[in-house]
Amino acid sequence: MTILIHIKINDDIELCQLQREDAQDIYSTIDGERAFLGRWLPFVSFTQDIADTQAYVDSIVNAPESSYEYVFTIRENGKFVGMIGLVRSDYNNKKTEIGYWMSEKSQHKGIMSRSVKALCRFAFEELHMNRIMIKCAVGNTASSNIPKRLGFTFEGIERQGELFPDGHFEDLEIYSLLKSESISPNNL
Repeated sequence: MTILIHIKINDDIELCQLQREDAQDIYSTIDGERAFLGRWLPFVSFTQDIADTQAYVDSIVNAPESSYEYVFTIRENGKFVGMIGLVRSDYNNKKTEIGYWMSEKSQHKGIMSRSVKALCRFAFEELHMNRIMIKCAVGNTASSNIPKRLGFTFEGIERQGELFPDGHFEDLEIYSLLKSESISPNNL
């Protein structure tokens, strides 16, 4: 991709399309917050050094156009605070899923809700998606409060939907939003 996408949310928050040089910020955050992030994110235990993160970033940045996923760093006042992206996109059926995570110190400031809202607009308006899904582990209320706050519809539980490194499975709450339901300015 030659033109990098930046989605300005407000004067302080911006989504910046993932670049190779973001690997150090991502790894440093994961490495510094393993206990916090690892509770709900299985990839944390597999991220043992910067090479693991660089390989992930390279897989996104260098993906062929046919399987490209839009992944962004979340920056507050220019500083890395988390990630958000479209995953498992199905362009034939015009549907995608949003995945996200944020550093502990950046929680409870509305940054992720605003980021999800902005990414939904991007997916609906720029990519012409019709359906967006968010999956959250049952019990991860900080994560599941976001789709609830933004007017997503709760569809049910995906039983044992995610395998964690210790061998246990987590059930996932499934939320969706259709383009016809689009996010209104009042949903924040």
